[in-house]
Amino acid sequence: MKYLLHLPIAGPQATPEILGALARKGEELGFDVLAASDRLILPRTVRSRYPYGVSGGFPGGEASQRTLEMLTVLAFLAGQTSRVKLLTSVIVLPYRNPLLAAKMLATLDVLSGGRLIVGCGVGWMREEFLALQVPTRFEDRGAVSNEYIEGLKELWTSPDPSFQGKFLSFSDLEFTPKPAQTPHPPFWIGGESPAALRRVARLADGWMPIAGNPRYPLESFQQLESAIQRLRVMVEEQGRDPNRVHIRFGGAWSFSETKTDGGRRQALTGSANQVAKDIHSYRKLGVSHLYMSLLGSNLQESLERMERFMTEVAPLV
Repeated sequence: MKYLLHLPIAGPQATPEILGALARKGEELGFDVLAASDRLILPRTVRSRYPYGVSGGFPGGEASQRTLEMLTVLAFLAGQTSRVKLLTSVIVLPYRNPLLAAKMLATLDVLSGGRLIVGCGVGWMREEFLALQVPTRFEDRGAVSNEYIEGLKELWTSPDPSFQGKFLSFSDLEFTPKPAQTPHPPFWIGGESPAALRRVARLADGWMPIAGNPRYPLESFQQLESAIQRLRVMVEEQGRDPNRVHIRFGGAWSFSETKTDGGRRQALTGSANQVAKDIHSYRKLGVSHLYMSLLGSNLQESLERMERFMTEVAPLV
């Protein structure tokens, strides 16, 4: 099992000093991936339904007002580390001009020595789309994202890139440098919906769902197993090998506490032995990368949680 550490882009720990300390310690402890999320503009009024909560209300809070830009954060983290992978978790594809995004992502891969993983999503907040003046309709964001992935691959792999689609067209241009990774950095798709699974099956190298989506629940091992089996069938239908598609799973849980759901212990919470047993179960389902919430309220607490997980839980797996 490989372990992913999600670093903050907002709040009191989103500072150069703390981000650098977390990244360096994470690499020292043996974490495999550092991740950052994407939030460019936060409208003061958000009526869009937040996917990861029963109420649908966005739990933004004041900390979300001071938000760093994800690709800049990952570039900073690349300079703080030398081995650990860097994951966009997730880049909302329609938010950035695709040729500009291709250049920024390729640059990040080159400067990090080929450590980029492109985690992609289509977005959920209509208000942010409007604030950013995205040139396509919010309702078309899935189709737009599919074309952008195809366009990025063309720019990164072809000596004479050309693409003609409904939302993206280019030709007769030079695109260099190419990313350090060949043929290109891997694409992992976020989201739990049927459309997300179809996107993984056709276009991606990995799937990165999280728990907490009431429309597409994955809280139980049985629910996740069923979703992974559906994905494997869809990948095979595309003529691809499902064993080559990575699965990253996780949620906002911390093993430092025990949470219950209907009287039953929630997975990945509780003692080190309980969490290790859960990780074994996820690995049997095909999960290759695991994410848990290990950040505390301050730097010292975060470092202690990270070290405790890697010294008490990881050796038991």
